[in-house]
Amino acid sequence: MVKFLLTAIIIGVIAYVFFKTALNTESGNTGFSTKLKTSYDYIIVGAGSSGSVLASRLSKDPKNDVVLLEAGGSDETSPYIYKPGAVAMLLKSNEDWEYYTLPQEQACQAMEEERSYWPRGRVLGGSNALNWMVHIRGNRHDYDSWSEEGCDGWSYKDVLPYFIKSEDIQIDEFKQSEYRGKRGPLPVTRPNITPMQKLYLGAGKDLGYSLIDCNGEDQIGFSWMQSTIKQGERWSSYRAFIKPHLDRSNLHIMPNTLTTKVIIKDKKAIGVECIRNGRKVRVFARKEVILSAGSVNSPQLLMLSGVGPKEHLNKLGIPVLADLPVGDNLQDHLMIPLVYGINTTGSITLDKLNSIWSVKQYEYFRTGLWSATSGECLAFVYRDFNKKTDAGKSADIQISVNSVHTTTPSMRDSMHFNYQEKVKDQIFTDTEKVETILFLPILLRPKSRGYIRLKSRDPFDYPDIDPNYLEHPDDVHTLIEGVRFTEKMVGTDSLKSIGMDVNSPILYHKMCSVHEFRSDKFWECFVRHFTLTVYHPTSTCRMGGKDDPSAVVDPQLRVKGISGLRVVDASVMRNVPSGNTNAPSIMIGEKAADMIRKG
Repeated sequence: MVKFLLTAIIIGVIAYVFFKTALNTESGNTGFSTKLKTSYDYIIVGAGSSGSVLASRLSKDPKNDVVLLEAGGSDETSPYIYKPGAVAMLLKSNEDWEYYTLPQEQACQAMEEERSYWPRGRVLGGSNALNWMVHIRGNRHDYDSWSEEGCDGWSYKDVLPYFIKSEDIQIDEFKQSEYRGKRGPLPVTRPNITPMQKLYLGAGKDLGYSLIDCNGEDQIGFSWMQSTIKQGERWSSYRAFIKPHLDRSNLHIMPNTLTTKVIIKDKKAIGVECIRNGRKVRVFARKEVILSAGSVNSPQLLMLSGVGPKEHLNKLGIPVLADLPVGDNLQDHLMIPLVYGINTTGSITLDKLNSIWSVKQYEYFRTGLWSATSGECLAFVYRDFNKKTDAGKSADIQISVNSVHTTTPSMRDSMHFNYQEKVKDQIFTDTEKVETILFLPILLRPKSRGYIRLKSRDPFDYPDIDPNYLEHPDDVHTLIEGVRFTEKMVGTDSLKSIGMDVNSPILYHKMCSVHEFRSDKFWECFVRHFTLTVYHPTSTCRMGGKDDPSAVVDPQLRVKGISGLRVVDASVMRNVPSGNTNAPSIMIGEKAADMIRKG
């Protein structure tokens, strides 16, 4: 036994030293430029999911001089970015813009001032450095509908090659699939950290659903979680697409550089103004300015530059250079937290995470509870539960199942949902001895639309964000159906076998107790109180055809009425896809690079 322990310790030390050496090798060359030049061929604003891809692909041609401007700093300054199990610690950190919405009239009633907290990445990697690393492309019908609505070249057939191009699938049973990529920069793996996954998938089988690859041919059914994690570490688009190429002399990385305005002359974008080292500087583009700052910052930048709704810009005294619906059509996915107790020890708790075994297992081997997030299973279903295969449209509801104990007093300060204190008093009760599972029914195709507007002409003022959550009654009804589907899952033999009881959810909201428990009225009250963002804002610089009054950019992602200016990020999405938005944003970066290269 002593010999075995000694061998294990020696192996652990060797692995630890090897890992540290490898990490230091990666970190040693930051590739950051110390001084901005006067001009570049391409100026890309924002080093997030799309911008990092675009900068990498364009700079592959040594004739292209590319600068990537990022308001935030390095992704190596935080000890939590690469550590998947520490994802919650990134919220409200230095790497987070930490936005809040305007008060919501129909939703967020359990939150302080009815405002939703919106984390967005302010770091190399953007929100991809803060997200939960879920890799979902969305449904084929999402992209076909984009094409049908005037976005030529954006059908599923058109975009699939770009999803494949970016991907390095590391899940053995999918490696031969024609839908998966094997030589791309972005690793996609399947986390497997608790014994609970098979039970969740068993619940799907009990309900008559197939086990699917959610990024494969069929997208209705139950799926293992897929993540952008490799060897126990997060892989953002910046890490995957930029870091291997920091030695390119024509690729210039400029962190801690806040872009405040696009310089437009005679209806042509010629450069940007930005703040670097406390000084205002101007940088000029010989070919194009490309905004990849995300669904909040890209519209903010356009409006500050005189591109946006005429009436709004006039009120602020900003000269109107192009009257476009910038900031309109804001969409976001919503989720509702449902927590059920279990009679086994399969979920992740703080005690397990902080145990010496878990800490050292991750430190030495990059395995164990810290090597992934708590999400383990996904389901994609229709409101009509009788339809269990593709019915010619995208799924209405996504269920994310998370093996995590969330409602204990020790979790009170780590759950950043802007809950009111009196609500926290009800949620974080003394349930330390009862482990729980968290279900998140997600509204995939919201009908409510919101907006983003400038608060002032000051680029340091955060914009007004109003997602207008649950304004459309169908959104409420669909979320209630998501709750009903979760109840069906909890009622299966697979989940009853571990003590789940549909009549005994842990998260019971007393403010809704005036309604009959589990009635539609009860769940509507619950939905309107516990309205949580899934952090997927899109469509604020919407793509559309030439005569589409809702469009800001054309199908080539060029801003209408302004030459030399494109937007390349989630803000151009025609509608929010039926899944997490990181993979589609990377696809947009890939496709944009091809369009730009081809002219």
